Amino acid sequence: MDILQLIDRLEELFNDAKALPFTHNVVVDEDRMLELIDQMRIAIPEEVKKAQQVIAQRDRVMAQAQEEANRTLQLAREKADQMIQKDMVAQEAQRRADQILSQGRADAEATRADADNYVVDTLMQLQEQIAKLGNQVSNGIRMVQEEQMRKGMGSVPEKIEN
Repeated sequence: MDILQLIDRLEELFNDAKALPFTHNVVVDEDRMLELIDQMRIAIPEEVKKAQQVIAQRDRVMAQAQEEANRTLQLAREKADQMIQKDMVAQEAQRRADQILSQGRADAEATRADADNYVVDTLMQLQEQIAKLGNQVSNGIRMVQEEQMRKGMGSVPEKIEN
């Protein structure tokens, strides 16, 4: 029987008791009173056991909840660490890509400048060689004409202008 029901029966026994005139005392049925007390002695340990079981179950649930919270927190921390690592790797990769692009642009510009310088140098050398060849051709024509004049040849081809 439930302890609260036993308390209700005890109260009923008290209310049904006969009051002694001119006192605050009552007369109760001794057998019924002792029976209720015995039932309370039996019920109270059961109620205490139930309360202890409820407390133990609550402690287990709390421990499980704490363990689950700790696991969830650990997983969240690991996930955050992974995301930070990925972000750091991505940032490093972006920084490295920017560095490579910058270096590539600088190298391309240097190569372009070197190529331009090479072309200018080569064209200048070609121009000098053409000028030397032009001088040699002019000298050759002049020498042949002078030779022809010395030998007395009458017909002298006209001078070719460059």
